[in-house]
Amino acid sequence: MESQKKQKQLRIAVLVSGGGTNLQALIDYEKQHTNATESSPYTIVSVLSDRKDAFALERAQKAGISTEIISAYALLGSEEAKKANRDEKRFAISNKILSVCQEKSVDLIVLAGFLTVLGGDLVTQYSNKIINLHPALLPKFGGEGMWGHHVHEAVLAANEKETGCTIHFVDKGCDTGRILIQKKVPVLPGDTVEILYSRIAPQEHLAMVEGVLLFAQEFWQK
Repeated sequence: MESQKKQKQLRIAVLVSGGGTNLQALIDYEKQHTNATESSPYTIVSVLSDRKDAFALERAQKAGISTEIISAYALLGSEEAKKANRDEKRFAISNKILSVCQEKSVDLIVLAGFLTVLGGDLVTQYSNKIINLHPALLPKFGGEGMWGHHVHEAVLAANEKETGCTIHFVDKGCDTGRILIQKKVPVLPGDTVEILYSRIAPQEHLAMVEGVLLFAQEFWQK
C-alpha cells in the first residue's frame, strides 16, 4: 500500500495583499501535516503580493517560502505605472502571475485577500484552477469594490441576519465563479464591522484550507 509520504502534492501559489492570516492558516496546516510519516496534500511554492508592505510577505519568508512583489509599480516602473490605466495595471500583474506559475509548475492559484482583479491569459490558462476567498455569502455582496470592511459595512447596512465567507472559482467576472464552500455566521444586534469580522475570520481560515484540500482531492481523481 502506498504511504501518504509518496503521494503527489498539489503545488500552489498564494496571492496576498494584506496581513496574511489566511495564508498563515495554509502554512500551519502544511507544516502540521508534513512529517516523517505523512505529507500535506499540498505545498506552497510561491507567495505573490501586489503590495510591497503586505505583512503576509513576512509570514511567507519566515516559513521559507519564495516571495515576489508584483505591484504595477514594481512591474512597470513608477513613471509607466502612473500613466497606465486600471486594466493595463491588472493585465501586467496577471501576466506576471502567469509567468511565475508556469515557471514553478503551479497546479492551483489561491487568492487569500488579494485585491487585484485578474484577467487576460491567466484566467484562461488557469481556468478552474484559481480559487478566491470572499468575506460574504455570494452571490450577495460581491463585485467591484466589495472587499474587506466594505463588505461587512454593506452587510450591516442591509440588516442581514447571517453572513460568512465563500470559497469560489475565479472566472472572467468579479466574484461570479462556481462556489466550492460557504461558512455561515449570525449577524447579532450591536455588531460593528470589527466584531462581525472577528466572528467571520476563524471561519475564513477553516474555509481556506478546506477549499484547497477539496480541490486537491478532485485534482488527483481526474
